[in-house]
Amino acid sequence: MKEYAPSKINLFLDVIRKREDGYHDLGTVFQTVDAGDMVSAEIRTDGQIALTYNKPQDYPVEKDLVFKAALALRAYAVEQGFADAENLGADIYLEKVMPLGAGLGGGSADAAATLRLLNRMWNLGYQPEILESIGAKLGADVPFLVRGGTAFAEGIGEKLTFTDPLQLPEGYYLLICTPFDAVPTKDAYAGVAKSGPARWDSYKAEMESAIADGTLVSRLPSFAAFNAFEGSVFPLHPLVAEMRDEFIRLRAKCALMSGSGASVFGIFASRETAEKAAEAMKEISRYQKVTRFWVPTL
Repeated sequence: MKEYAPSKINLFLDVIRKREDGYHDLGTVFQTVDAGDMVSAEIRTDGQIALTYNKPQDYPVEKDLVFKAALALRAYAVEQGFADAENLGADIYLEKVMPLGAGLGGGSADAAATLRLLNRMWNLGYQPEILESIGAKLGADVPFLVRGGTAFAEGIGEKLTFTDPLQLPEGYYLLICTPFDAVPTKDAYAGVAKSGPARWDSYKAEMESAIADGTLVSRLPSFAAFNAFEGSVFPLHPLVAEMRDEFIRLRAKCALMSGSGASVFGIFASRETAEKAAEAMKEISRYQKVTRFWVPTL
C-alpha cells in the first residue's frame, strides 16, 4: 500500500507572543502543495516495525517521524483495546524527495501520511480527528497535514480551522525553491519580532471576508502576504533573501519564505513564466518544483 505525503507552505505567518512554556503563539495559514514524498508499507504480524529509504538519511531510523508515527499509532490502538494490537507491524519504505531544513513540513507530512496509511492497512478505522490528536504529539505541523487543504492555524499550529480547500487561479502556477542553505529553527526564533494579535486578526478577517464573497481565488496572490521570520532569517541567511528578491525580478506575482525557511515560493501567472524562473534559479537552489496547490479528495 502507498500514501502520498504532500508538503505545505505558509501563505501568512506571524509570531504573536512568546509563551511562559517557551513556545510561541503563531497565526498562520497552511496550504498543502503538490510536492511531496511517498510512503509505502507491507503488513507484518510479529509486532516489528522496520523503516528503509530510497537513499541514506543522516539520522538514525529511531529519530524519524515516520517510525515515531507508526509506534504512536500502534500504542494508541493498544491503549484502546484493539484486538491483537501488540502484534501490529509493518515494513515501511520512504521514498524521500523533499529537502530537509526547508520550511515545507516534509518530515511532518511523512508522519501524517504514515498515520493515514497504517490506519487503513491495519484496519483501525480511526477518524481524522483521532489521527490529528496522535500527530500533535509528534510535531506542530502534523495535525494539519493529516487532512491537508487549507486551514487557519493558531497556538503553536495545533488549533486548526479548516476552510474549503483553495486552488490557484486558472492558469497560475506555484514555484517552490530551496536554496543551498538550511535555517536552524533557533535562528528563525532568536531574533523574530513578537507583534501581538492585531496584524493576524486583521489578515484573518480580510481573508474570511474574501472567502465569504467569493473573491479569494482571484485575489489569492495578494494573500500570500507576510512571514515574520523573514525579518530574523534574512540577515543571517542572505541567500534566502536573494532568492525571494529573484522571484520578484522573475515576475512572480508574490514571493514569500515558507515557515522558518529556507524555502521560498512564488505564484506566477503562467506555467511558462514559472518554468523560466525555475531555470534561472538552478544555480542557487538544491530543490525546485513547479506545481499547484494540493487539494484533498475527501
